Amino acid sequence: MELILEFVLNFLKLLDAMSIYVMLGLFIAGILKQLIPEDFISSHLGTNSTTSVVKATIFGIPLPVCSCSVIPLAQGLKKEGASKGSVQSFLISTPITGVDSILATFSFFGLIFTIFRVISSVLIAIIVGLIQNFVEKDEKKVELKPSFKAFTPNAVFSANTTFKSQTNPTSENKESCCSSSSCCDSLAKSKKSFSLKSALSYGYGTLFSDMAKSLLIGLILGALFTTFLPQEYAKLLFDNQILTYFVILIVAIPLYTCATASLPIAAALMLQGMSAGAAFIFLTAGPATSAVTMSVVYKMLGKTSLIIYVTVISILALVFGFIFDLYFQNLEVLSISHDMDESNIFKSLASLSMLILIIYHLYRMKFPKKGTTCCSN
Repeated sequence: MELILEFVLNFLKLLDAMSIYVMLGLFIAGILKQLIPEDFISSHLGTNSTTSVVKATIFGIPLPVCSCSVIPLAQGLKKEGASKGSVQSFLISTPITGVDSILATFSFFGLIFTIFRVISSVLIAIIVGLIQNFVEKDEKKVELKPSFKAFTPNAVFSANTTFKSQTNPTSENKESCCSSSSCCDSLAKSKKSFSLKSALSYGYGTLFSDMAKSLLIGLILGALFTTFLPQEYAKLLFDNQILTYFVILIVAIPLYTCATASLPIAAALMLQGMSAGAAFIFLTAGPATSAVTMSVVYKMLGKTSLIIYVTVISILALVFGFIFDLYFQNLEVLSISHDMDESNIFKSLASLSMLILIIYHLYRMKFPKKGTTCCSN
């Protein structure tokens, strides 16, 4: 019974530490959604250049989406002609440097860690994109090399067939429900004025719906680690810094969790003795290289792109994690309150609101309204 009570208290501590910042971040995200034009990003990412990679990274910083909803956006950018490097940079920078994730990171780990996380994530995104574009250029050079086979009748027939197949797309290229309906076209073309109601609906409706399930899982796992992870076992692992890095990396890579939802797990592990550098590795590799994201990268960009994506992120996450522990080892990073008495009315209201929103969206997922379509959202 005591352990159950301790689990509940730890859950509430984690919820209390991040709720007010997440709620504020979602509000700002909704405002940004109203201010940023729909085609602003896609119109700048078409070229296979350094500039497009940098733009994809920078544009991803203020964009109000989490790591759960960035995947369809990245797919849309690719279909609109964005380079592979731009898409990969966008996939990395957008969820980690979202306004809700930044504020929630600050709530747990303070200003220094938050700034380090944002800057390093931007650098990782740019480096991955540049390497991808460099490899892609080499691949294109190989493809463009002249060959005698290119002048055979079979090659001409193959080229004509390819051209016809491109001009007559199959049903596989028509995955979006909006491709044949006019409702989404009219919505896309209509220029909407600023609406506070729409901003709130997007922030606390659409955006929070994407992260509700993973956020609850993150809070539960964080409370479980804090309550039930034996201190002696945790000490054995966390005493070996390099081993901790690789164990955390292996665990984080396939784990499907949003950039915000991974924060309570990292905070709980740090309460058990894990270093801030290892927490950085978890918070970088987890949201960027989840099993779902890797699957999408493989299908959308190919095997080579997936290898580049996972390998470079893993190496750079380890490097930056080591750098943080090397230079900020004595810094008091974790700012989570150990005392529930330090909570105030604003934090309590934010925690209650976030818990209600989680329950509401989980209920909506379990029992969706009949007759809803993709255009209704």
